[in-house]
Amino acid sequence: MLLLCRFAVDPVDAPTFLARGRRALELLTAADGALDGRLGRAVDDPGRWVLSVRFASVDAYRRALSPFPVREHVVPLLSEALTDEPATYETLVDAAAGAATDHPSLRA
Repeated sequence: MLLLCRFAVDPVDAPTFLARGRRALELLTAADGALDGRLGRAVDDPGRWVLSVRFASVDAYRRALSPFPVREHVVPLLSEALTDEPATYETLVDAAAGAATDHPSLRA
């Protein structure tokens, strides 16, 4: 399960957004079933950011959003994400060290 949120951030607000994104990653990746997370900025457009967090399952993702600190700090940040695209994706193939692994669809 992949959470992928894109943000449009005024470059003046980048330091504040970076701190909020860092806190969101700390809280989300502390949850059971969280695999890893990243916050990045577009190289060719410093006003565009992306936050991604991988979870072992849909249940792990849902549980990660439940604790009060997450609802207090992360949910408000996620509500600022661009809404013209989906934010949650199922992982169908992952790869490391040149080897790809297929995963069954969660939608089946």
